[in-house]
Amino acid sequence: MNTVLSANSDLLALATGCTKRQADKLLTDHKGSLFALFHGHQPRDLFAGEGVATYNLAPALQRLQAARELLCRAMVEDLAEREAFTSPGAVADYLRLRIRGLGYEVFYVLFLDAQNRLIEPVEMFRGTLMQTSVYPREVVKAALMNNAAAVLFAHNHPSGVAEPSRADEVLTRQLKEALALVDVRVLDHFIVAGPNVLSFAERGLL
Repeated sequence: MNTVLSANSDLLALATGCTKRQADKLLTDHKGSLFALFHGHQPRDLFAGEGVATYNLAPALQRLQAARELLCRAMVEDLAEREAFTSPGAVADYLRLRIRGLGYEVFYVLFLDAQNRLIEPVEMFRGTLMQTSVYPREVVKAALMNNAAAVLFAHNHPSGVAEPSRADEVLTRQLKEALALVDVRVLDHFIVAGPNVLSFAERGLL
């Protein structure tokens, strides 16, 4: 590449194979938000209106989602090669990319080996805007199936408020007690809310 691209629309066109005009249209329809584009937020009128169909924007959005998924997988590979517990920044970056901006709650478990390297991240439960039902029995079963020595928990708050609720604290304690019975350590529980990631360990809540 001989030129330095600075405009978002230029980079978007390069990444998706769109024309500059198509990239401008994508950004305009998402109010200029790259975050909305990468997280699949599509305004209702994205494919409505005169002339819009000629842009055929769906393939561009699919390429963006594929790029985001590839980046998530690259971050998983990186976490599999380092000690996750000593790399909280890398874990937080992965979680922001994976579950930030969702309109519903999800509960993730990151299973770790004896060296605290990532074995596999798993979305175990999916809920509503306000809550997710989490079953300790299923978490224990999954930990044993993955031969995990430790785990990290993570869930999102679509409200954008990162503070843990009383229910979050009770659930974490219940999961920790259940996993202790099979010698699996709980190293942390992260809450993702917008750009913020709260750590239970840093708050002294574990």
